[in-house]
This record gives sequence, structure tokens and C-alpha cells, in this order.
Amino acid sequence: MLSAEQNDFIARTGPGTPAGGLMRRYWQPAALVDELSGNRPVKPVRLFGEDLVIFKDDKGRYGLIGRRCPHRGTDLAYGRLENGGLRCAFHGWLFDVNGKCLETPAEPDDSNLCANIKQKSYPVVQKSGILFAPDSHTFAFKGMIDCNWLQSLEVGIDPVHTSFLHRFFSDEDPSQAYGKMFRDTSRDSDMPMSRIMREFTRPRIEVEPTEFGFRLVTLRQVSEASTHVRVTNLMFPNAFIIPMSREMTISQWHVPIDDEKHYWYAIFTSFGAPVNKDEMRRQRLELYQLPDYIPNKNKSNDYGFDPHEQEHDTYTGMGADINVHDQWACESMGAIQDRTNEHLGTSDKAISAYRKLLRQAIEQSGKGEKPIMVLDPAKAASITGPPAIDGIGPVDDWQSYWQKTEAAKRKAASWANGH
Repeated sequence: MLSAEQNDFIARTGPGTPAGGLMRRYWQPAALVDELSGNRPVKPVRLFGEDLVIFKDDKGRYGLIGRRCPHRGTDLAYGRLENGGLRCAFHGWLFDVNGKCLETPAEPDDSNLCANIKQKSYPVVQKSGILFAPDSHTFAFKGMIDCNWLQSLEVGIDPVHTSFLHRFFSDEDPSQAYGKMFRDTSRDSDMPMSRIMREFTRPRIEVEPTEFGFRLVTLRQVSEASTHVRVTNLMFPNAFIIPMSREMTISQWHVPIDDEKHYWYAIFTSFGAPVNKDEMRRQRLELYQLPDYIPNKNKSNDYGFDPHEQEHDTYTGMGADINVHDQWACESMGAIQDRTNEHLGTSDKAISAYRKLLRQAIEQSGKGEKPIMVLDPAKAASITGPPAIDGIGPVDDWQSYWQKTEAAKRKAASWANGH
């Protein structure tokens, strides 16, 4: 367990906090491209306790700047997109994507007020996917969770909970399971992932340090000769990469809105056929309310809890969508989990490893040192996408098995080019 001070040290990310200072050194998802694709590409966002506005100007450039106009504090989310920037509707002050003041039109012609104004801003880049995948093979989505970001990140690197929280009492036909988690069969077998998670609840967990964070290898021995091998990854500071199915991986970030709310951002990457974006979007829009991506099942309606379902169909009784399961687990810990009362076990070794890595990076950042994954362009280019495998391999050679399987998966993906 942690002390209250240690808990705040790693959980709180607002302006001026140690963890907040660290997290602002990394690129973070701020919005989906879909959110800025309409007739008016301007959207207020809250990130790390800061009120901001993200927009696309009339030249197609993206900007992320402070939401309150530095003139009199009015809301730039209602501003006008014109003349290469975002113009405040109150007195016409104009700001470009870098927060530079371009015009103060009510001031005298010889005024130098504009030259001395700089609105808070953060750089923005558009990336359709990771692992150097083309847009045709990726799909991005998000969802709001009503608690601290760290709770969700720690669930994502907890390989044991899948045997309980995401347990299904029957196995679905994999041919009908497109876009769903744990509903495919494991590689090199006809065994459904859902059956493996249900029947083998005491896995062996290996945590291997890497240059991007650490790799998790979870082993569930299914016979004397064979073991289930699941390879997932912690990508520091606040993302993880996991296999969703034989062909598809998920790269997921947990990004603070403030200390008591956050968004998960997921990029689904296919190593096989192009992603059916329309179907992936349709499935998820049945579960979330736009424009804020709030889940339909939430604490206000008990996450759709059904006692009959809990007895006969799923471990939670909260439906088949595992995001709802995770959401319940994270939110039920409280707005900010009180880690002074927890008792970690052997199966929590990845949680302990991450907290140690996070504390070390916060301390390094506070001293002006360069923590893990703060990269220059050359170093960034040398790190390729982490492996994400779910398969059945030999007990006595599982390391070689997943490495060969990953290499074969990448070679079969025409877009990967060896990365």
C-alpha cells in the first residue's frame, strides 16, 4: 500500500503537480479527427485540469490553445474561424494555431498590444495510427470514464482480471465476433480466447523491461505440452498495447481531463484486411453518446446490471462490452483510488513495476533530467511497434514461439515493411 502523499504523487496531473509536469513532456491524444470533421471544426477540451480549445483553421492546420481569451476572459470555443486563426466573438481578437495574437481590431492602428499577447498553446499533430500503419488499416475511438486516469491504466496492464471481470460463460462463434474483444480463437489453435480466460485463472506473469516501458508475457498452461502465450505492453507513460484478435491490436491511452475524469483513446490496427470503419463505428456508437463520448451504461443506471445475466451469462452481469466492465471496476474504486488501503499480491507484479517506473520518471523530470520515452527524432525512429500476440505455443519454448509468431504476423502485413 502507498501513503496518501505517495498516492497523490503518482495520481494527480494538474498544472504544477509533479506527475503533471512529467505527463506534459509527452504527446497526448487530445481529440479524434472525427470530432473536428464537421462544418465547424472547433471543440472545447479539458486536459490535465486545463481548459483548452482545439480547432482546425481555414488552411487545415490544427491548434490547441487556452479556452479563455486573454483580453477579457470570454470563451474562445464560440469563436469564428477566419483569416488564418480563431477569432474571439467579443472584440475580434484573432489567434493562430500557435497562440500568437494576429489582430486586435478595435485598437488603434499603431498599437503594439497584439505583439505582446501570447495565448497558452500546445503543438498538435495528426496521426491516423501507430506502427506505421496506413489509414485504411486503423480506426480510432474514445470514451469517458468518471475517475482518475491511473486506475484505468493499471487495469490495462493487469493480465489476471480478464479471467474474472471479462469472463463469459459461453463461447461465441468467432466468425460473428468482428470488432469484439476476447471473442476470437487464439492463434495456432481452435480454442476460443474466452474459454482460455475462463478455465485458466492462475497465470504466470513475466515483466520484461524495454526501451518503451515494459513487456508483459502472461502464460496459462493448457496441457503438459502447450501453453497460452499472451504478449501485451506498457508504453510509457500512459498507454498500453494489447491483442484484440488474431489480426487486430489495440493501442490505448488514458488521458486525464482532470484528476477525477479521463478519456480512453484507442487505435485499432489491423495486420490483415483493411478495417471496416463503418462497422467499428456503428458498434461503438450504440454504446456511447455524442458529442462527449459518455457511455450509455454508467453509474447512474448501475452499468446495466442484470442479476439473471450475472448468474447465467457473464461474470459481472453488465453486458458483453468489456469497456463497461473496466469502467465499473475503475469507477467503483472512487474518483481517486485510496491506495493506502490496498493489498497487492503476486499477480499484481505489473502494477508494482509500473508505479516504480512512474515514480522514477517523475523524480527525474523534476530534476530536469530526461525520463524514459522523452525522445529525440533519431531515437524515436529507432523504436518500432511493440509485439502483441495471443496464441498457443510450446511450454518449453514460449519465448521463441511468440517472437516467431510476431515476425510472421508483421511479414504477412503488406503495409508493415518490416517494422
